Amino acid sequence: MEKLNLKDVTQYVETNIGTFHEKRIQSLDDLRLTQVLKRKNPYLFKAKHVLTAEKIISGMVDAHISSNEETIFGDWLEGLAIFINGKVYTGRKSGIPNIDLEFDHNDTRYIVTIKSGPSWGNGPQIKKMVSDFTTAKKTLRTGNSKLNIVAVNGCCYGRDNKPDKGDYFKYCGQKFWEFISGDPNLYTELIEPLGHKAEERNDDFVKSYSQMINKFTKEFTTDFCDENGAIKWNKIVELNSSTVAPKKKKAGSKKTLQQDLFS
Repeated sequence: MEKLNLKDVTQYVETNIGTFHEKRIQSLDDLRLTQVLKRKNPYLFKAKHVLTAEKIISGMVDAHISSNEETIFGDWLEGLAIFINGKVYTGRKSGIPNIDLEFDHNDTRYIVTIKSGPSWGNGPQIKKMVSDFTTAKKTLRTGNSKLNIVAVNGCCYGRDNKPDKGDYFKYCGQKFWEFISGDPNLYTELIEPLGHKAEERNDDFVKSYSQMINKFTKEFTTDFCDENGAIKWNKIVELNSSTVAPKKKKAGSKKTLQQDLFS
């Protein structure tokens, strides 16, 4: 075990944080209005009495950004965690499917799957993770049947005061960063370097965001508003929820909607 040098962490963050910001902007550049409209609940906007194109667009785009950024930053934090663990325990990115990190400490092989926060999955997803841990253990013990293996679900923020889950341990927030680094204060020490050029990077994102809102608002007004500016809600719902149009039937053939759906 090597003592973590925070200068190494700062240098890594400053060198790589740009990737996160670039992916944020790229996610906007790749976005299309129809994609946004198909993913969000049109009934909710109608129920909330949203009457302007700009409010609908900003609401939908903001929801997309919030969800997408969590994923992008979660992936970035995974890379940071692997880097830190590599410096301390010579850990590495695992070659086993669905296992993010492997390292050895005190005659134990740790296999780790890294998530952003503690509430990352539902029951079936957690069962899948446990199954992945079981498979990974079998794979590792193929070459060493006596290998002591401990599975860990690491979460970059939050807390879980009952870490022993039986089949695996769940370490969140401070416990996770201490687990991979040996430093109980790392979870707070990470905050400062993460802000490297944040204002400058965010200015670029805001510029792209504003352009996207303007572009989508213009498209929305053209395609989903009438000549008086009123929103054509039926057209939005049809785009979002209509059944795929069936193939043309032969002349004289008649089917009810129920027959179409269940045939």
